[in-house]
Formats: sequence, structure tokens, C-alpha cells
Amino acid sequence: MNMKRQLFTIKQSAKLFGVVALSAAIFAGCSASPAASPSATPANAAEQGVKVVKTAKITKQKIGNPVEQVGDIVSSVQLDVVAKSGGEVIEILKKRGDKVEKGEVLFRLDPTDVLIQKDLNAVSIKGAQAGLVEAKQKTSNGIADAKDAVSKLETAVSDLEKAYNKARNEYDLGTATKTQLEQAETALTNMKKDLESARRSLKTAQETNSLAQVETSLESAQVSARSIDRTLSNLDVKAPTSGVITDLNVTVGETLAPGGRVGEVQQTNPIKIKSQLTEASAALVRGKGELIFYIPGVTDKASAKVTYLSDVINGQSKAYDLELEVPNPDGKLKPGSKAQVELTKDDEQIVPVIPSLSIVREGGDSFVYIVNGETVQKRKVGLGRLNETNQEVLSGVKEGEMLVISGQHQLKDQDKIKVSN
Repeated sequence: MNMKRQLFTIKQSAKLFGVVALSAAIFAGCSASPAASPSATPANAAEQGVKVVKTAKITKQKIGNPVEQVGDIVSSVQLDVVAKSGGEVIEILKKRGDKVEKGEVLFRLDPTDVLIQKDLNAVSIKGAQAGLVEAKQKTSNGIADAKDAVSKLETAVSDLEKAYNKARNEYDLGTATKTQLEQAETALTNMKKDLESARRSLKTAQETNSLAQVETSLESAQVSARSIDRTLSNLDVKAPTSGVITDLNVTVGETLAPGGRVGEVQQTNPIKIKSQLTEASAALVRGKGELIFYIPGVTDKASAKVTYLSDVINGQSKAYDLELEVPNPDGKLKPGSKAQVELTKDDEQIVPVIPSLSIVREGGDSFVYIVNGETVQKRKVGLGRLNETNQEVLSGVKEGEMLVISGQHQLKDQDKIKVSN
């Protein structure tokens, strides 16, 4: 019985093997049918020198959110409050945190000592004015007297000339002696000398300003009066600009020295936003007149005017200085706080992108392969921002071109390819 069973099992196994062999033969025959051309397989393509790759069209996509930079909010103007005159503080009208207009009085100093100086100077001016009047009168009288003296001497010289001429005639006639002639001549000569001296004195009196000293004294007193008036006006210490008082360190009864800093006023409308940029960030801003900014949880997004972007790097900060100006009528923007500045707009984020895995790295350069008919072109590309599996491409390719995304590492420039789906 056992022998019969073993023979039956062997016969069943042989039948089963035959069925399997027949099935394999049928399958092999189907695989060799014309429906699957040998040229369509990667193996056959490789035999023909054609490399099989996968491709995708280069498109524009959003690479990310706008590039942001932190900026410092600062007042547009910061000016010190200075006590230009010294004195005791007698009244304080404003305090730290108050809004003020330019020229508004912040506090007052005691004017008593300055008023005394003003009264004393008024006496000096009055005395100088009286002295000037007296000096003018004396000068006028002196010139008049000098003119009179010259006139009298001119008359005397004329009379002596006549006497001399008469003596000479008489001497010629023999009725006068030589001594008499010489006496008449001497008297005339001396009188002429006196006349010349008187004329010089008159000229000196007319040309010389004998009032100079008195006039100088009066002018000095008048200048002192203007200085005292300025000192009096400076006893009302005023805001140097419109804005907010951020510092004011005075108390009633305190004596201040002239020229001392006692506080600060900051102009907060408009306000400034200052930031420092890298070279790449500065390139994103250059040429733009406005940027978007916001303060998280405080303000919505708003535009700010670009007032300054340095052309050269700051030697100390090693960065490019950026300044924005923003109207701040409601005072929401506080100096000392931080703002987020968007260096790019939303539409600037829609850029040509390529899959990161399609990039071939060689040394420090990056390359991709672009389909050109039945061959590929090897292109050097400039790369920008990375967003997950995609990377911004700045140069080398353009939107719409077909990019090799698989099989690129086996390629060389101008290789023949076959695109596999």
C-alpha cells in the first residue's frame, strides 16, 4: 500500500510541474510580444547611449513670507533743555511725560538779581547820555571859540600888514627909522605865527571826535541793557522743540548754573524707525520709497517713508543704516519700542523655483540640466531662498523651461536623453 501511495504522489507532482512549466512558457511568450518595444526600456535606452530622465516644468511659486527686519523706534528729534541763565527755580509748569510746543515755558528762575542789574544799568545809561550832551556842548563851544580866535588873529594880521607897509613907506621917505620898520615887521611875523597856530587848533577840533570816549560809554551801557533783557527772557526756560518731555530734573528752590543741561524734549510726530541691514538685505530695499512695518499686538501694517539708506557700510556697526519716517499724531508709536519692517512685499515672494534635489553641486557652484529637444544643457544657476523642498533660482533658467529632476547626476552637457513618465 505504501508503495502505491508513493507512486501516486510522484505522478501528481509531475503533472503539477508540467502545468507550472507551461505557464512560464506562455508568460515568456507574452513578454516578447510587439506590445512592449525593446527601445522603451531603460536597459535598451542605455544600450543606445540615451539616458532616461524625469523632467518637470519650471514654475513660479511663493517661496515664503516677506523678508522682515527688526527696527528701533526713535524720536525724530532729541534736544536738551538747557538753563541758559543761572538762578533759583521758583516755579515749575511742566513735568516729565507732558506734551509741549516749541517755546512753551517749562519752569521759571528768580529774576530779582537780574532786575537789580537792569536798574543799575539804566542809571548808567542815563549818566552816559547826560555826559554825551555835555560833551557835545563843550565841543561845540570849543570849536566856536577857536573860530573866533582865528577871526580875531586874521584881523590883527591885516592891521599889522597895513602898519608894516606904512612904516616901509615912511622909511623910504626918510620919516621913519630902520628900527621902527624892523619892529613893525617883527610884530607882523609873530601875529602870522599866532594865526597859523589858531588855524591848526580849529582844524584839530573839527576833525577830532572828542566825544568818542563818552559815546563808547553810552554804547557799552546800551549793550549791557540788551544782555540783561536776554538774561531776563532766559529765566523762563522754554521747550527747544515740540514733543514730549522725556527728562526734567529740577525742583523748586534749586539754584541752577548757567549752561547746565536739565532735561530733554523728544519730537514724536513724526517718528523714526532705524535699522541696520546686511548687504543682501540692503539690496532688497535699495530703490524703494516706502516699506511696510508693524508692531505685533500694537499696530496694524502701515507704510513708512524711506528717508535714508546708506550707500556704504557703517564702519562701526559693519552694516547699512536704514531710516524710515512715520507720522505719529496719536502717539501710538513709542520711542524705545521695536517694529517689524518688511523689506519685501507679498508679490516679491512669487519667484521661479526648482526642486532642491535637481541641483548638481560641483565645488562651490550649482548646476541644473535643461531639456533642449533630445539633449540637455548644463546650466550654472544662482540660488536664493530655500523653502522645504524648493529653492528660489535667481539666474540661469527661466519660467516654463523643462528641468531634469531625476537622473541628472548621470548626465553631462549635450547628453541625449529620453524622458520617462
